[in-house]
Amino acid sequence: MSAHQYDEGHTVAGWTGFAVATVGTVVLGLGVCTASAAILAGGVGIVVVSVLVTWALHLTGWGKPPGRRPQEQWGWRARDLTAREGHPGCVGCRLAGRRVRTAESYGDPVVAGSPEPAPALSAEDSR
Repeated sequence: MSAHQYDEGHTVAGWTGFAVATVGTVVLGLGVCTASAAILAGGVGIVVVSVLVTWALHLTGWGKPPGRRPQEQWGWRARDLTAREGHPGCVGCRLAGRRVRTAESYGDPVVAGSPEPAPALSAEDSR
């Protein structure tokens, strides 16, 4: 039995992003203490890099999709094999252009400039 009963989302992407963001906030704090704009800018830059690193790791399968995963994938080193197609409801996947298409989003193709088909006449309309 697992030590916890919840999928807390501990992943390589999450821990790496957290570590880089922690370094960035330490540098930001150093910039505040020394009143140095250059150090502040460096801290902000590191925090931005942490977001990009986390996003890149998520897209390569080291993150997790939104929602609960199966219990066998709760380990923090579990690779997400569905990341290449994109996750439904995932902002990071949408920003990367990985849109998950559902069955209802596949409609009949519409060609620009094509005439609309005439409505079918019923027996009551012909009277």
